[in-house]
Amino acid sequence: MKTRRLVSTGSPFEKEAGYSRAVVQGDWCFVSGTTGYDYATMTMPESVAAQTENILRTIDDALAEAGFSRSDVVRAQYTVTDASFADEVFPILGRYFDGIRPAATMVVAGLIQPEMKVEIEVTALRG
Repeated sequence: MKTRRLVSTGSPFEKEAGYSRAVVQGDWCFVSGTTGYDYATMTMPESVAAQTENILRTIDDALAEAGFSRSDVVRAQYTVTDASFADEVFPILGRYFDGIRPAATMVVAGLIQPEMKVEIEVTALRG
């Protein structure tokens, strides 16, 4: 039986809210909804594009720590707080997932802090 492994960015939100950045279970890696904070400085950029770039770096780091890569991503969930942000986010996602093209959904919804404009979660399958 394969064991469960937890991956953390060290963000204070993870401990406070009781979650992990990623959970590895067998050949699966589930990366939590990730917002655009720069976890080194705990700052949030203003633009949705910069937030998206930060998110994707955080996801790449979590996947790597878990023993996965971007090419293992099979599912993505994107949440934006305004439908107009899709025009800025789509080209970034297109470059990030070039050739990978996971099954994906984008929804428009509120996030828990007003500075958060986008949140992304992914699921990866090894092999």
